[in-house]
Amino acid sequence: MADPFDNFLRTKIIETANELKMKIFEKGTVVTIEGPRFSTRAESNMFRIWGADVVNMSTAPEAILANELGIPYAAIAMSTDYDCWKTDEAPVTWGDVLKVFNQNVNHVIDLLVNTIGKI
Repeated sequence: MADPFDNFLRTKIIETANELKMKIFEKGTVVTIEGPRFSTRAESNMFRIWGADVVNMSTAPEAILANELGIPYAAIAMSTDYDCWKTDEAPVTWGDVLKVFNQNVNHVIDLLVNTIGKI
């Protein structure tokens, strides 16, 4: 599990995002927490110390199971908010998350459709 994501799929996603002129981060570290829930402030600060760029609830066990079965797997993270370590703004709510998600979901759909056409 040293490299849980498929490099071919990752490369195709990055190429397609660049062609679509999407703002992306080509690499990062994800921490998966058991959800559905938000992190506590202590957890959030710990994840930052660990070097996490993204905290989510949906990369494990999916990546692990796909890897064990030899199924190529890649992930696309759509950031919706800062985690609660950021104390100079109000804590995020599910409504806040859904608002940003709904504003960006069509970009992710375009990215997936155009990437799948290249595989």
